[in-house]
Amino acid sequence: MLDRRTIVKGLAATPLMFAGVAHAHHGWSWAEDATFEITGVIRSAKLGNPHGILKMKAKGEDWTVEVGQPWRNARAGLKDSMLAKGVELTVRGNRARDPKLKVVKAARITIKGQNYDLYPERVS
Repeated sequence: MLDRRTIVKGLAATPLMFAGVAHAHHGWSWAEDATFEITGVIRSAKLGNPHGILKMKAKGEDWTVEVGQPWRNARAGLKDSMLAKGVELTVRGNRARDPKLKVVKAARITIKGQNYDLYPERVS
């Protein structure tokens, strides 16, 4: 049986265990500093929180694109219906530091010549 001190210590440590996981997943630390751009066609979209994920085919390769949270996409003028299978788009953002990963975090999405800036402060 656990004593009261063990339980309190365990509860105090719980936020620390998840802090590293949250930092590793969110933010930009996993991405290169240099801006990256790629054009392709959406194969599938899973939109929602904590952010949307697009699977796209570009240059004969499968890529994963992390788009914004629903509020960020809406602020940029993007509607879920615009991120549907078969839509051609250009993604400008930052790709994963690991070159084996075909993953990019979108700062800007361009569809039919219209720019949608998810992170306007990051678009250069």
